[in-house]
Amino acid sequence: MLRLLEWYEISVKTMKYCVLIIDGGSGYPLPERGNKTTLELARTPNLDAMTPQGMLGLARNVPKGMEPSSACACMSVIGYDPRTYYKGRGGIEARSLDIPIGKGEVVFRCNLVAVKEGKMWSYSAGYISTDEAKELIAAVQEKLGSDEVSFYPGVSYRHICKIRNHEETLRAVCTPPHDIPDRPIAEYLPRGKGSELLRDLMARSEAVLQDHPVNARRRERGEIPATQIWLFWGTGAVPDMPAFQKKTGLRAVMNSAVDLLKGLAKMAQMDILEIPGVTDGLDNDYRAQAEGALRALEGYDMVVMHIEAPDEAAHSALIDEKIDALEKIDKEVVGRIRGWGKDLRALIIPDHCTPIKVQTHTDDPVPFLLWGPGFVGNGALRYTENEAKKTGVFIPAGYKIMAKLVGR
Repeated sequence: MLRLLEWYEISVKTMKYCVLIIDGGSGYPLPERGNKTTLELARTPNLDAMTPQGMLGLARNVPKGMEPSSACACMSVIGYDPRTYYKGRGGIEARSLDIPIGKGEVVFRCNLVAVKEGKMWSYSAGYISTDEAKELIAAVQEKLGSDEVSFYPGVSYRHICKIRNHEETLRAVCTPPHDIPDRPIAEYLPRGKGSELLRDLMARSEAVLQDHPVNARRRERGEIPATQIWLFWGTGAVPDMPAFQKKTGLRAVMNSAVDLLKGLAKMAQMDILEIPGVTDGLDNDYRAQAEGALRALEGYDMVVMHIEAPDEAAHSALIDEKIDALEKIDKEVVGRIRGWGKDLRALIIPDHCTPIKVQTHTDDPVPFLLWGPGFVGNGALRYTENEAKKTGVFIPAGYKIMAKLVGR
């Protein structure tokens, strides 16, 4: 028989790892649904079976005082301290799109949004398609672009605006559009020093988009048009992070439909895995994502899967859609993780909390599950916020969870 140390050494060499980020999966109790959270309301037989076998607890992925964005939170999940490496989201997304940020240049996230009667109607312009959005951003670039301002298309409603020789714009106070559903936008336009150029671009974009053929067709189909751009999350160049493989000794690959996660992967020198059918919305092909990601473990030590759907549903206050997304994740993704085999360790965790009630991110601790060889149950029965709290396990610095997963 092998000695325990020999067994451990062999297991470490052959072990595979899976990280599943359920974006915005955590939430608050819903009075209209018996004071249960969406995680409690969802039917999750695979998570229910795995939780008693693993370590359930709460983790704070967003450090106190920092913005509760997916940028901060996902940086924590993959093992990097946001207090050290987070300098702004715009630059991370620019990195994903291979947009260089030179001296005197800054970048802003540029959403296509819909404003109606002076209120934020849709922060995503009705989840506009990527092909439609590319046409609109091309029109914005043609009319508003200059030697100092450039617009770059991203995915769906998410794009980038790069500004040269106006670093003062970083001092502007900007509000993400998903934080102000159905609120008058006049109260949340960029303000303070450096805001003038941002407000000007946003205002001028209205005329560019008003009669664009893409919007004409969307109106004909009864869909929400993109009425203007919205600039926020400004930053300069982002710092490089230590390579993930150097930190952990593991070759890792990331799969996500969101530019932010791809940008984080590039900063950590992880490879990026493209899987057909993976989207940033409720139409995501969960089965294809799980099968493609787990298949990648044939050539990698770790795969990181990021699923955006629960967060998108929560931003729109869609209770049933968020529950449905959680149930599909459990069936199609968690079920396949569970069935992988004995040499797989998994971390299942939301990046942040996105409660239906507030329709935006909060910095609340989120439930995490560490499962697989080396982890034992700690009395939890289900993967829920309340069960995680009852275990008494709390990790105040979420970036330390990665070390617990990989054992180093």
